[in-house]
Amino acid sequence: MLYFNCQKDKATEMMKNIRKIKENKMMKDVVKIAKVVTKILEVFHWVAVILMIVATVCSLTATDWVKYFVGFDAKECCGVELSVYGFEIIAPLKNGSVDMTVLFLFGIGAVMILSFMAMVFRNINLIIKKSEDSTPFQADNIRMLKEIGIYAIAIPVISLIMSVVCRVILGVDAVETSVNVYGFSMGIIILCLTQFFVYGARLEKDVEGFCKGGCLWGK
Repeated sequence: MLYFNCQKDKATEMMKNIRKIKENKMMKDVVKIAKVVTKILEVFHWVAVILMIVATVCSLTATDWVKYFVGFDAKECCGVELSVYGFEIIAPLKNGSVDMTVLFLFGIGAVMILSFMAMVFRNINLIIKKSEDSTPFQADNIRMLKEIGIYAIAIPVISLIMSVVCRVILGVDAVETSVNVYGFSMGIIILCLTQFFVYGARLEKDVEGFCKGGCLWGK
C-alpha cells in the first residue's frame, strides 16, 4: 500500500512538472508572437509616417497628383473623410477636388500622431524584450511605460489642437472636425499602472537588501 502511494505521488509530481513545462513553453510562444507583432506594428507606423510626410509635402508641390488619389472616390455631397486615430476631418469638395490646405493641415497632425503610435509599439517591444529573462520591475521599463502613457495622452491633445487650427485657418463652417478623447483615459490608466511598477521595483530592491543583509549576518 505504501509503495502504491509513493508511485501515485511520483506520477502526480510528474504530471505537475509536465504541465509547468507546457505552460512555460506556451508563455514563451506568446512572448515571441508579441515581440513579432509589436515590431511589425512599429515598422508599419514608421512607414505610414514617411508616406504621410510625402503626401503632406506633395499637397504643396504636386497638387494635381495628390488630388487624384485623395478625392477619386469622393462624392460632392459627402466630401472627403480624412481620419487617423480619432483625429478626423471631413473636407468638402470644390469643383470636384479637395482643398490642399486641408490635406496639408491634416498631414501635420497625422505625422505627429503616427510617430507617437510608432513610439508606443517600440516601447512595448523593448519592455517585452527586457522582461524576457529578467524582472519587469526595471528602471528602463518604468521609464518606457511612463512614456507610453504620455504618448497616449498626447495623441488626443494634438488632435484637439489641429482641429482648432483647421477651423481658425479654414473657417468654422469650411470643414467638419472631430476628436476621440479615448487616449486621455488610456494614458491616465497607464500612468497609474506605472506607479505599481515603481512600487514593485522598490519592493524588489528592499528584498534584495534584506537578503544580502541576512547573508552577511549569517557569516
